[in-house]
Amino acid sequence: MTHLSAPRRTVPARPAGLDDRWISEKIARSVLTPDSPLMPMRDFHGWLAEFGNRSSTHVTRIPLNDLDGWHIDPLTGNIGHDSGKFFTVEGVAAHVPGHAVPRWTQPIIIQAEIGILGILVKEFDGVLHCLMQAKVEPGNANGLQISPTVQATRSNYEGVHRGRGVPYLEYFRDPSRHLLITDVRQSEQGSWFLRKHNRNMVVAVTDDVELLDGFCWLTLGQLHRLLALENVVNMDARTVLSCLPFDGAHLLQTMRPGGDPFRLALARSCASAHGSVHSTGELLRWITDYRSNADVTVSRIPLNRVERWHRGEYSIAHDTGRFFEVIAVDIQASGREVRRWSQPMIEPSENGIVALLTRRIDGVLHVLLHLRPEPGCRDTAELAPTVDVAPTNYDALPGQARPPFLDAVLSAPPERIRYDVTLSEEGGRFHHAASRYLIVEADEAGTAAETEAEHPGFRWIAVHQLVDLLRHSHYVNIQARSLVACLHSLSAPPAA
Repeated sequence: MTHLSAPRRTVPARPAGLDDRWISEKIARSVLTPDSPLMPMRDFHGWLAEFGNRSSTHVTRIPLNDLDGWHIDPLTGNIGHDSGKFFTVEGVAAHVPGHAVPRWTQPIIIQAEIGILGILVKEFDGVLHCLMQAKVEPGNANGLQISPTVQATRSNYEGVHRGRGVPYLEYFRDPSRHLLITDVRQSEQGSWFLRKHNRNMVVAVTDDVELLDGFCWLTLGQLHRLLALENVVNMDARTVLSCLPFDGAHLLQTMRPGGDPFRLALARSCASAHGSVHSTGELLRWITDYRSNADVTVSRIPLNRVERWHRGEYSIAHDTGRFFEVIAVDIQASGREVRRWSQPMIEPSENGIVALLTRRIDGVLHVLLHLRPEPGCRDTAELAPTVDVAPTNYDALPGQARPPFLDAVLSAPPERIRYDVTLSEEGGRFHHAASRYLIVEADEAGTAAETEAEHPGFRWIAVHQLVDLLRHSHYVNIQARSLVACLHSLSAPPAA
């Protein structure tokens, strides 16, 4: 039996002036409110479809040389915008000792500016609601999804595209007059972006807020119901939701004897009083030791020097046809700040599999996370899901390179699969990128300590520890943050 250590807070507490108990009570009540008269669930899909009829994108692949407003540097092959803003596509050379392929080069997106991903929240009849936006992204396979109140790069909100202004931006540019619940910089996809991060914010208001076309107020319980549906809640909304200071203590008060043991263990895991296998201090030392000692190097190189990649008329692709392509698209849009533009995008070769293994240890749910280096990480490595792969990428590699736990996820019986939904990745830079997100109860064979001894890059972590770490930058990667949001969606009882 693995025994839980006494809880020990080593991550700094929330800044003075914010009442953690008040916030966690409001979050719990919103989670336990599966519907709202402001936007009843019976009306939501009709509202979304009606907005979609007025807001759409038409995306056409075009030759790389036909990108309008972009240029390809004749010396380096790098692709950049004529304004010098937005982003560039360049190359990187990575050396990751111990990786299945320890050295490689690849194209990557360079976007130094920090964008804002923000959700405005307000109480109605004592229940916290989130102001969500119906937003069309050119990379989404289904076009329209629910996004944060504000989802904008600096180039967007500074008007480089010469389009309309960003609604509600003022609440996030100057939140000093309101209650700032969450404000933290978090990373983007480390395989396709180089050291990119966005500011994830949640701002609570008490004054009247004009409800603009394409926006609606939803409770957390409603958003959790929508997370059970494919390609409805976008990646940017999921990452902001994951950063909320979620506390299971108030959910535990609603639990009834004989209820779902998994949900009870999840609520305990969200409450720090129930402890964890490792103290947060031990986890931080483990992460710091790896970051301090790993001999990982990533260097920017010209795009025309990436090896085993070839440039064709319509794309830059790997010789094997695997991984991803850099493509060029022309976009015509309605319901957007700009009606027509072109841009480079990354198009993956297949959908990914992103999964968390979970285990109940002394009645507390733990999730198995992987401290994973990626070429785009700002600080060597971040906590990643148990499994995060595009399966056929490993077909050409030796068997020992097959990711640990992939087979355990793929062979799990239906009764151990708690969440299984296909969700889109970022739709502004990636074209039709989606992953199958899974939360799976692990086979109880062996102890938690034995799993970690066999796989030292993995640790069993309680959910409240992830909540603490998510108050700080660059500890939990974006795929894991999406799964944290999905995991929270399982905490309330199913809607009647």
